[in-house]
Amino acid sequence: MIRLFKHYIPHAVMLLGMLDFGLLVLASEAAWQLRAGQIGMDPGPIDGRWLPLLGSAGVVWLAMIAVGVYGPNSLRSLRFASARLLVAISLGIIALAAIDWLLPGETFWRSTLLYAMGLSILVLVVDRLLLNSFLGSSAFRRRVMVLGAGGRAQRLRELGDRPESGFAIVSYISMGEPERVVEEAIARDAIHDLGRFVENLGVSEVVLALEERRNSLPLTDLLRIKTKGVHVNDFSSFIERETGRVDLDTVNPSWLIFSDGFSSGRMLSSAVKRVFDVVASLILLFLTVPVILLFALLVKLDSKGPAFFKQKRVGLFGEPFYLIKLRSMRVDAEKDGAKWASKNDNRITRVGRFIRKVRIDELPQSWSVLKGEMSFVGPRPEVPTFVDDLQEEIRFYGERHMVKPGITGWAQINYPYGASTEDSRKKLEYDLYYAKNYTPFLDFVILLQTVRVVLWPEGAR
Repeated sequence: MIRLFKHYIPHAVMLLGMLDFGLLVLASEAAWQLRAGQIGMDPGPIDGRWLPLLGSAGVVWLAMIAVGVYGPNSLRSLRFASARLLVAISLGIIALAAIDWLLPGETFWRSTLLYAMGLSILVLVVDRLLLNSFLGSSAFRRRVMVLGAGGRAQRLRELGDRPESGFAIVSYISMGEPERVVEEAIARDAIHDLGRFVENLGVSEVVLALEERRNSLPLTDLLRIKTKGVHVNDFSSFIERETGRVDLDTVNPSWLIFSDGFSSGRMLSSAVKRVFDVVASLILLFLTVPVILLFALLVKLDSKGPAFFKQKRVGLFGEPFYLIKLRSMRVDAEKDGAKWASKNDNRITRVGRFIRKVRIDELPQSWSVLKGEMSFVGPRPEVPTFVDDLQEEIRFYGERHMVKPGITGWAQINYPYGASTEDSRKKLEYDLYYAKNYTPFLDFVILLQTVRVVLWPEGAR
């Protein structure tokens, strides 16, 4: 994997993304040449149109990222990838048309738009036909050796068996565990020189997956492997990198303290984040006020009660604040106290079901962002009653309040709507990853991926 601003991106995804961007630039140039030939115009030197070429390709490429073209399902299924590509191209046309309206002098956008998009669809689908099987092959899967044969080793095997996995486990080494779960593991005593063994298998990474590390670390073996130029990783760090979450089943306070993350140099990033929140919330409120007012009227007509719903939530450092949303449930939905929303919840109104699906009920939260109580990106703010209970049941739950809550977030785009303590536990793993690895780049990725969640609202309730 490639680490970009503290966030890991698989080599195959990075390669495919760079190739797609290059093909989009070529498609835009081919469209310009085709249009110029049709009207009998000299196309001129290419150095005079680099900006619109790169700009048009960049807009469509960002749309592809936003709708999940580089997600695991798209890499495995050509049909899935083609459907997402069509959506991305459609969004690209809309975005480029908007740019043409804002910058009418740039005739490149208008005169070659449909040609460029048609050629883009053609080259990208052909690209997938030729490369999908190659990118999903073992050529891009790292060769990993696991030291351990217990429950943790079994979890790594299950993770590596997934089609979207970026690694392949080539060997398990039993370090004398009392309970061996992975039966095919080779006993350490049966290997004379572990360093040579690692070299012969072409291993690029060794993962330490011992059930009990106290007084049992194979320091001599680990040093020998490290000096061979092979990367050595512990179980928790490996899981974090491969899954984009902090594994609560195995993590301990010392790992959170000594592992990379929670850096102190966040003052500038926080300032940039706040400036973005203010500017974006002002623009969003300005653009969506008519939508908010329209659906506020529909909410009033659909059911008795106020159009807006105000509820206390827990914010930064555990401080309470009041969240405002368009009401999507009956007014008596919490007469017996706050409850988790469930699938097909009968408390949700007809209009409420729609605005939850398309996230329109979230738009008034922009006011909380403008006031500084929330950010656009961060953990979902919870009700104080839920927080009190969850802090009692889940380790490290309070650490999610070390960053501002958000309208969208890493957990929201990676896990369905939480409706139980177990769901909250799973979402906390993503929230901790975000808090630990926060950068403006990660915020940008989350904001792009939010488009996918809105278009395909998996788990929305």
